[in-house]
Amino acid sequence: MRALAALWSARSVAVIGATERPGALGGRPVEFLLRYGYQGRVLPVHPKNEKVFGLPAYPTVAACPGPVDLAMIMVAADRVPAAIEDCVAAGVRAAIVCSSGFAETGAEGALRQEALVAQAKAGGLRVLGPNCIGSVGVASGQVTSFSPLFEAASTRLVPGSLALVSQSGALGFGAVSLAFERGLGLGWAVSTGNEAEVTALEVLATLAEEPGCTGLLGYVESLADVQSLRRLAAAGKPVALVKAGRSAAGARAVASHTGALATDDRVTDAVLRRYGIVRVSDVDELLDVGAAFAAGTRPGGDRVAVVTTSGGSGILAADALAQHGLRLAELAAGTRAALAEVVPAYGSVENPVDVTAAVMARPELFRRCLDVVAADPAVDVVLACFCVLTGSDVAGIAEALARVRRESGKAVLVARTGAEHLAPGAGAVLRAGGVPVYSTPGRAVLVAAAAVRAGARVAAVPGTAGTAGGIAAPARGISEADFKELLRENGIPVPVGRVVDSAEDAVAAVGEVGGRAVFKAVVPGLVHKTEAGGVELDVDPVAAAGVYERLAGLGGAVLVEEFVTGAVEVLVGVAPGPCGPMLALGLGGILAEVLDDVVLAPLPVDVGEVRRMVGELRGSALLYGVRGRAAVDVDALVDLVVRVSSLVSGWGGQVDLNPVAVLPRGVRVLDAVYLAEGAD
Repeated sequence: MRALAALWSARSVAVIGATERPGALGGRPVEFLLRYGYQGRVLPVHPKNEKVFGLPAYPTVAACPGPVDLAMIMVAADRVPAAIEDCVAAGVRAAIVCSSGFAETGAEGALRQEALVAQAKAGGLRVLGPNCIGSVGVASGQVTSFSPLFEAASTRLVPGSLALVSQSGALGFGAVSLAFERGLGLGWAVSTGNEAEVTALEVLATLAEEPGCTGLLGYVESLADVQSLRRLAAAGKPVALVKAGRSAAGARAVASHTGALATDDRVTDAVLRRYGIVRVSDVDELLDVGAAFAAGTRPGGDRVAVVTTSGGSGILAADALAQHGLRLAELAAGTRAALAEVVPAYGSVENPVDVTAAVMARPELFRRCLDVVAADPAVDVVLACFCVLTGSDVAGIAEALARVRRESGKAVLVARTGAEHLAPGAGAVLRAGGVPVYSTPGRAVLVAAAAVRAGARVAAVPGTAGTAGGIAAPARGISEADFKELLRENGIPVPVGRVVDSAEDAVAAVGEVGGRAVFKAVVPGLVHKTEAGGVELDVDPVAAAGVYERLAGLGGAVLVEEFVTGAVEVLVGVAPGPCGPMLALGLGGILAEVLDDVVLAPLPVDVGEVRRMVGELRGSALLYGVRGRAAVDVDALVDLVVRVSSLVSGWGGQVDLNPVAVLPRGVRVLDAVYLAEGAD
């Protein structure tokens, strides 16, 4: 057995600190294992008690008979090292440290936590926690947890095929209770606490390898465990996560435009998209999406046909589809003609299809409409929207929807807007047929969009545009002129120009670049030259000497370059992130932060992904020509981005090419900054 698998499929569990003392947490795991029918061996460990809840107790784990797969450590923080030593001596491979008093308490506790991890690693023991509420294997009744959820007399385990993992134990088991209340079955539930050694992502990746798992849900506070994240994605099972930290307060502000735009939250979205993992906002959304995963809802595309009994529901569904990036399917003429034979004239055979209450009153007609819509090759998802569905309608509708799902192989979801008492048990009947049901069209569409995104991984293919990738990073403090020369040598276009050292030389340089020039102060540490008055545009030979003298007075060299006009300005940058370097592509040049129109992707990228990024910019129409303006050279921009990403992917630090001028023909990097790792 893999060590972590013992968290939900242990054949024997030792509970260190087990006791029947009223109010003590140490007794709960033993009590819960017995209450929920765990069939493995329960081994209470207590230095004095001979029995705990009628079971023989043992003074140490090493004294327990037979191999011990999992230990629960339920003692005070100062006694945890001895418990770890006992587990190692007994050959235990996995332990849940429920004890608090570690990194969550401050610096002293953090040191205790580091020592705990070092001790466990030396003994070959995997540690979940500390400060952890525990784990559950639902099918086997392995409730190795002290959560009060399992203390309630009304709690019943609802088995299923979903896994739920949460760094927050209270939130996680609260979500478990809500899932059970909905009738949404779980196979596994794990809280990870302080994640001193085992992360939520590693647990999710391990659970993804369980044959019976059809989907994974999680609450995480970090994506830093990149190896487990990639392993999770590679398993190919749908994953939805609540990732904490959306607020601006969690963003990391840095000196360059790229760093300021590549906030933690945007990085999270880009990384999860790369790996085909759905991000949701809260627990309700997480469980909504989980219901679709449990039903095996895996759309083949983003084209949705809405079948409804209410024009209002159809409108809401159409609005939600646009909001979440899905499309109303364009029904074929033959589909509309077949629907017209069934749907009354006061209904609609256009998508959304309004079949009216008259069709709903005759189940055979409703079934016929569903069959016609589902048979259309342009339809990937069927969304059925009902209002005030009553009990007498449920059986026939559920049978028709389940059959369509089964026979067509297409995703089917239901929005049922109406009070539960109108059709008690309708949700359970629909779910039994593999059809997830939601209270509003908006919730159903959100889930449909999540199901489309789940598994839609972006290929992680390095750029192949012929760059000289793999060269060493520039020296700390490299000047703009030298950095541009490095870019030019590697096939990345920069303006014609040079550094000048006198007023006379400046006048000559203006002539060399065509008579109209840009003058820049090259001052170490000056990143935002425009704000500091370090840039002059459209300088002619007459003004050149005076401009040179002013900029030279800022304390550095002066760079003279050709004046590039008629371009759309963009930002191209690379910044470090918790999951590796992130590429940023944005519109606006020096106004990039004001316009806030940026798309991120983890490196490496290929041509296809860069084109997707260009298309996702809100202002992408500027690149393709708008209001009489000529289109610019998008192909050259894509080539530049791929070359840059290949060149700098191993450097660390930040690269800020801003602005990059995209011309009707070609591109030019007008400004270039490299900030080495650790630079201010």
